[in-house]
Amino acid sequence: MSGRRIAGVVAASLALSACVGGGDRPGVPQGYAGNQPVPTSAYRPSVGTDRPVPGEPAPVRIVPSVPIAPAPALVVPGAVTAAMAGVRPGPPVASLPITDAQAEAAVRAFALTCPALIRRTDQSGLTQGSDWQPSCDAARARPAEARRFLSQWFEAVQVGDGRAFATGYYEPEILGSRTRRPGYDVPIYGRPRDLVDVDLGAFSDDLKGKKIRGRVEGRNFVPYYDRTAIEDGQLAERAPIIAWAADPIEVFFLQIQGSGRLRLPDGGIMRIGYDTQNGRAYTGIGALMKTRGLLAPGQSSMQGIVAWLRAHPTEGQAIMRENKSFVFFRELDGGALGALGQPVTGRVTAAADPKFLPLGVPVYLSLDRSDATGLWVVQDTGGAIKGANRFDTFWGAGDLARATAGGMAARGTAFLLLPVGTVARLNGERGVGGTIPSP
Repeated sequence: MSGRRIAGVVAASLALSACVGGGDRPGVPQGYAGNQPVPTSAYRPSVGTDRPVPGEPAPVRIVPSVPIAPAPALVVPGAVTAAMAGVRPGPPVASLPITDAQAEAAVRAFALTCPALIRRTDQSGLTQGSDWQPSCDAARARPAEARRFLSQWFEAVQVGDGRAFATGYYEPEILGSRTRRPGYDVPIYGRPRDLVDVDLGAFSDDLKGKKIRGRVEGRNFVPYYDRTAIEDGQLAERAPIIAWAADPIEVFFLQIQGSGRLRLPDGGIMRIGYDTQNGRAYTGIGALMKTRGLLAPGQSSMQGIVAWLRAHPTEGQAIMRENKSFVFFRELDGGALGALGQPVTGRVTAAADPKFLPLGVPVYLSLDRSDATGLWVVQDTGGAIKGANRFDTFWGAGDLARATAGGMAARGTAFLLLPVGTVARLNGERGVGGTIPSP
């Protein structure tokens, strides 16, 4: 859950193939773009259990809007940014069923991210820093009515067909110690001294925005050690050990989450967060286990995966090592931080792909789970969270957060809340005359 969190799904059945990435599955319900109500007969987490239980919230119905014209020029197969994927105007923000509590929490989070929104280049191609200035100025004034603030300063927009998939992540708490002692023998590493980041854009304009990590071996630059090599001791004298943990499986999932808390033997708490990663590709073990028939029906949640790993320690270690990605941590003074360097907030922060959503943007998710339906603010990213309308929702810390995130796999529709006038500006840049039809 840091600026470069490797994964945030531990969630959904196959989410570990992805989260913090893919996890695309068939059966996404028709939403706003398909002129159908988004189903929200959902699941509510039950306190004290590791599984959500059914709930019956009222259905959310959204009226369809008119695509930006000309539609064919705005929808590009294989698009790599939101601007290429195409956007269409959504319903009035005031018509979205945003609660007062959701609006107030989102506006507070939005105000924190405003400096970055104005300063950063929006990789999605949807906004410019100046677009956010009026709403950020208004947010800093602490508006008395958050829902009215959102209605005044934002317009709802869909990227592509708007169909969304959301998983969940949380801040885990595991047993740890600052020093090695009996029962605490799993090292938690800081950044290795020989790990090198290379900005390929410095060598070629064609590679701008691309980076790799590795190490120097003789006169060659080679990939950094993978998970197996690291666990077999290759980091001796190469990386600091910032703490020791009691359980290798918990450390594995701590790396997927990207930050967490260590419960120390004296009862104290040490908070650690993502520093960097070894440069190897992330592989979700949930998908591997599902493909190999290792998980029974209903067992492919995070809880089911952990149970299988504990029941099969030798095979479990081998499967975890198929994920060659390895995360290095640093100690945090405060809480977990997101990609913008700001604290993340449970039930408010979401991670997304910055090529399809501006970091800091509010987004309303109308999903088939009531606990995840509502207003979120994109404050984080994930190595496996890629593509349009792909979200990883943050649930905070504790048993309920773990249970909710571990079983989160929600489908529905996403509405980005962009500064008023953004759609008209995008339309004008494409040479389209006239005004955007109202929903």
